Amino acid sequence: MNNAEIIKLIESSNSRLFKENIILEQMKLQNNILFSGLSLAYNKLLTFGVKQLPISDNDGTGINWLEFKELCDQLIKRKLTGHAARDRIIELKDKSGKDEWNFFYKRILQKDMRCGLSEKTINNVAKKNNFENYIIPVFSCQLAQDCELHKKKLSGRKILEVKLDGVRAITVVYPNGKIDIFSRNGKELNNFDHLKNEINRLLDINLVSKPIIFDGEIVSEDFQSLMKQIHRKNSLQNKDAKLFIFDFLPLEDFKNGIYKKTFEDRKNLLKKFYEKLFSESKLIRLMDSLSVDLDTENGKDEFKKFNSESIINGYEGIMIKDPSSFYECKRSTTWLKSKPFIEVSLEVKDYEEGTGRNQGKLGAIIAEGTDNNKYFKTNVGSGFSDIQRENFWIKRDELIGQIIEIRADSVSKAQDGKYWSLRFPRFKTFRGFEKKEKL
Repeated sequence: MNNAEIIKLIESSNSRLFKENIILEQMKLQNNILFSGLSLAYNKLLTFGVKQLPISDNDGTGINWLEFKELCDQLIKRKLTGHAARDRIIELKDKSGKDEWNFFYKRILQKDMRCGLSEKTINNVAKKNNFENYIIPVFSCQLAQDCELHKKKLSGRKILEVKLDGVRAITVVYPNGKIDIFSRNGKELNNFDHLKNEINRLLDINLVSKPIIFDGEIVSEDFQSLMKQIHRKNSLQNKDAKLFIFDFLPLEDFKNGIYKKTFEDRKNLLKKFYEKLFSESKLIRLMDSLSVDLDTENGKDEFKKFNSESIINGYEGIMIKDPSSFYECKRSTTWLKSKPFIEVSLEVKDYEEGTGRNQGKLGAIIAEGTDNNKYFKTNVGSGFSDIQRENFWIKRDELIGQIIEIRADSVSKAQDGKYWSLRFPRFKTFRGFEKKEKL
């Protein structure tokens, strides 16, 4: 059975046990070519820089694995790009057997084997059966814990940063000028060429002798547009997106899962690096930070002020980081996230009837007004009890003009840019006794 037939067999069943048995059988047979191909496909840090891959309609004489592996190496190192890469891919496609190309080689290059298999499944089989040589590296970055679950950690010296409402971006910069950007889960982000070009434009090759990682967040004026950009399959670019960097480490340490240099040291080195390269850039920005000592009253006051101002300024919350901690590629309590709610009071302008189980009851309240020097327009459809929905609907005309107090996670600019909006708004209460009375 050749490797294309093996992939087709794995694809033929949805049973995890069935897939694992095939994988185990091939491990016992020491099918090194199959697992080399799977490693190329599932190791997310290996990218080929190709978007369009041809389908084979005819059987060729076949190619050997070393020919294909050489192609992959040249693509990964970007020694083969553009038309030269396209022509070489077509050349190997024409030489390959039809199924050999369509079900094995092509799927490796598109980094999607399309057979219901993941690196986790392969690694589980390898670990259980002592085939460690077939384990595939799993992409992982440092993630924060919720500070509400770890309040005892809120002590001592901490470094505070605002929590941006964007997309986590792990940016890998190679000495040869190749740049890859990944999401926190290892999804390659292809539609931010303007950020890659900006880094390349300003990069001093003498400062990057080995591959490094900038850990940060890509943000845009409009979060919804940013989400569409992330999932967009064509190459249209979101020109207003910016990259905010808050950490960095060597790629080799990222692969090993830990960088044993303290966050404070990393931050200081990052500042020096940034000042030499990117300080004048409008697209690549350094995340500001504040050092506080939570064991002192002054530190606690600074913490509260920073937290409050972050929410008022429209950020999602704050990050609380241990200055003496290492970078660990896992969820860690050395990074804590705080996403406190905010409350605003607005005037009820209209209402909507509910649907489904809420038909004949209040569905949502439409409110707007000025709070903290920001003019809001928002729909509030959650936070009501069933009894409140019934009673408010009966007296719905009396709601107009009342002041409603709304709890939300954060504030953000509306899509049209004219108003402010609330993230996850929910009803708290009505304020005052008279219409438009704010107590």
